[in-house]
Amino acid sequence: MKLQSFVLAALLAGSASAVRPLTVSGGNFVNSAGDRFVIVGLAYQPGGASGYDPASGKDPLSDPDICLRDAAVMQRLGINTVRVYNVNPDVNHDMCMSIFNSVGIYVALDVNSPLAGDSINRHDPGSSYNEGYIKRIYSVVDAFKGYPNLLGFFAGNEVVNDVPSASVVPPYIRSIQRDLKNYIAKHASRTIPVGYSAADDPTRRPMWAYLSCGDDADSRSDFYGLNSYQWCGDSTWESSGYQGLVDTFKNTSIPLFFSEFGCNKISPRPFGEIAALYGERMISSWSGGLVYEYSQETSNYGLVQIDSNGDARLLKDFDNLQGQYNNINLNLIKNKSSSTTSANHPKCEDTFILLGHSDTFNTSTTLLPNPATDLLENGSGNTNVGKLVSVTQTKTPHKVFTSTGVQIDGIEIKMLKDDESNTPSGENTSSAAGGSGGSSGNKKKGAAEGLRVSAVLVVGVTVVVGFWGLV
Repeated sequence: MKLQSFVLAALLAGSASAVRPLTVSGGNFVNSAGDRFVIVGLAYQPGGASGYDPASGKDPLSDPDICLRDAAVMQRLGINTVRVYNVNPDVNHDMCMSIFNSVGIYVALDVNSPLAGDSINRHDPGSSYNEGYIKRIYSVVDAFKGYPNLLGFFAGNEVVNDVPSASVVPPYIRSIQRDLKNYIAKHASRTIPVGYSAADDPTRRPMWAYLSCGDDADSRSDFYGLNSYQWCGDSTWESSGYQGLVDTFKNTSIPLFFSEFGCNKISPRPFGEIAALYGERMISSWSGGLVYEYSQETSNYGLVQIDSNGDARLLKDFDNLQGQYNNINLNLIKNKSSSTTSANHPKCEDTFILLGHSDTFNTSTTLLPNPATDLLENGSGNTNVGKLVSVTQTKTPHKVFTSTGVQIDGIEIKMLKDDESNTPSGENTSSAAGGSGGSSGNKKKGAAEGLRVSAVLVVGVTVVVGFWGLV
């Protein structure tokens, strides 16, 4: 009997715990208890879009050792969501998704990729909206629908970004969102949010209005992300344009967040926008955002330098971001659980969509017929359906160094209890390891107390897959 009890305890210790899947209520993400979720996250695409090669049999969520290293680093930073731009639906993602799940990190995925046939051509959408494309996006749904820490799918990324694309593409985005939602309803065990990631240009407001309006919940966006780099260096609220963003998107009826942010015109980045995004002026209507990006690539937006041997070195940007996160007022976010967003979707009228914008924007809500109804009914044929597995290894096999070159001892993930997620701990990763550290010395209570999702802002790592989305 004692032996049986021991074996049972061991099995339970290694079993996969699950975060609460997120849904949408009005302008907020919420968990199953109805608690608001605010994104504190990163874009995550090691190797960049050019590094995505399906023939390699790998993608950002296929190597458990890499995911263990990065989850441990992200957990120290205190984030709750990662966005992953490009994934291969044919490879196994169980261990990576389970690792992120075990530390309370949600993943947001793009269903597209930069490869031919895997995205919509913004200049000729009709030629690319075909059965092969539908098979691609349905296969991604099948590969990831079984993970409770899947936050949602991006149906497109900056597909509308100029006058020509605005004149033809919008109905295709609503059609693709309908196709994804209908497939999820038929082939998944839960509702999974579907939304869009927009360019921060003159099309941003009409695109938000167009995608959030009307009674057709199937084609309407569940959330709206904005790729915005307005706040640079030592900008202020007045000089950054953030007041304009708040005014533009006030009374949003769907969750609104930065799907990318983090201008690098000044380096290292001070990340002063963190205080604004999670402060009094924005927290009631914005659901946080995703810093671009985790790994250092040629575009020089990285927080972490990845060496060829798999070791990682934190950069000064990491230190500065951690300092800003540590100064987030968690009580403020907790007290803002009742936001000022609207639960009523405006009618899809030109007077609403085109407010202050040219009438070249296509406001038609007449959708395109699904070009692959057989796949909708019978499935994509992808048998690589993901599921959570037990996470038994917590220590990363790779070394991690501070921004001053000091190796961090004991770098490993700390698995959380069910329904818990990260929050910034108030500690400084680099200085704690002997480096010079960032700007934070604030020792507020946070993740060390295991705050529950129901109590505070859920901070985790959002993985964004397929950041080219539609081209």
